[in-house]
Amino acid sequence: MNSVPRISEAEWQVMKVLWEGSPRTAGEIVQALEDSTEWNPRTIKTLVSRLVKKKAISYEKDEKDSRKYHYYPLVSEDECVRAESKSFLERVYGGALNVMIANFLEEQELSQKEIEELKSILEKKESQ
Repeated sequence: MNSVPRISEAEWQVMKVLWEGSPRTAGEIVQALEDSTEWNPRTIKTLVSRLVKKKAISYEKDEKDSRKYHYYPLVSEDECVRAESKSFLERVYGGALNVMIANFLEEQELSQKEIEELKSILEKKESQ
C-alpha cells in the first residue's frame, strides 16, 4: 500500500488488536478491548467501520455465517508507526529531526547503555 491512512488514537487501539493476531471477528475485537477500554461494543464497531473506509483494514465474510466478518489489517504496524512519526515530526518540529532529538534527550534520563546504543546508531548513520 503506497499511502498509509491517518489513524486516530482510538483507532490505534483497534489496529493493535488486529496486529497482535488476525483475522478477528468484531466480537473478538470487542472482547479484546473490553478490559483496556470503557467503550461499548457499538463504539468499537464504529471504529472498525471507519478503519475499513480508510482502507487500513479489510474483511472476509465467514463461509458458514454470512453475517459474520473476519477483519485483518491492510497496513503493518511498522508502516503506521513510520507515518505517524513523520507526521509528528512535521507538525511539532517543522521537520527538524535534530531539534526533536535534542529536546527528547534533554528531558530524559539515559543509562550508559542507552547512550552507547545511541552513539552506535549515529556512527552507523555517519558511515552510510
